[in-house]
Amino acid sequence: MSNYFKFFPMVEYKFGEETDVATFENISIYADVVDQVADAVSAYQEYYITPGERPDHASTKLYGVPDYHWTFYLMNERLREQRWPLTDNSLFDIAVVKYPTKVITTQTKLTDKMKVGQTITGGSSAATATIGKRNLDLGQLFLENVNGVFTAGENVTSTNANDVIETLIVTSFSDQYNAVHHYENSSGETVDIDPEAGPGASLTGITYLDRLVRLNEANREIKVIKPTIVLDVVRAFREAVRN
Repeated sequence: MSNYFKFFPMVEYKFGEETDVATFENISIYADVVDQVADAVSAYQEYYITPGERPDHASTKLYGVPDYHWTFYLMNERLREQRWPLTDNSLFDIAVVKYPTKVITTQTKLTDKMKVGQTITGGSSAATATIGKRNLDLGQLFLENVNGVFTAGENVTSTNANDVIETLIVTSFSDQYNAVHHYENSSGETVDIDPEAGPGASLTGITYLDRLVRLNEANREIKVIKPTIVLDVVRAFREAVRN
């Protein structure tokens, strides 16, 4: 990688609230030659990144050496904006950190009850939590300060600001990454539901983890420079960066 970055001009930049100015390679430069290659169908081919395959592995498989792994990022905007595909274990670890809360889903009408900040208590489980966020479109409560495990089918109560006891029935209780993010029909289109009626058997719930998996899988289909011209493209890119 260091051999690649040495071709970039140096710039001065102040990061965040730092007072000192740092000098580093201007990696934001994107040479026209890359756009030309990306637009020329004859210059690239499709490649599927296998699970667990690293950029240097793919470079070696395609070009015989690991040196050209950086070209994958130049050729694929999605890789630059997101990341190289992760293993299932790494993706799950990210999901746990990214979506750390617990979620209660209910078919009880929530528009007039169970507001953010209220404390809830499970009737049979005796579990408690604070409502941190609500998704009325899906009948979901995102919880904070959870103690215990709420159970499906139990009554959950809360006393509102007017000392009125409010009640809902738990449909499900789960980690956020396993909670439904949205529903899709048989054509894969996102559809709205009536949270008080539920999604019905014809719709599929897509969880937060499902979405991460889909995005990760989408990153596996990339464009790569054809092995027969990779040296020419690399030379042209380096020359463009120098100039």
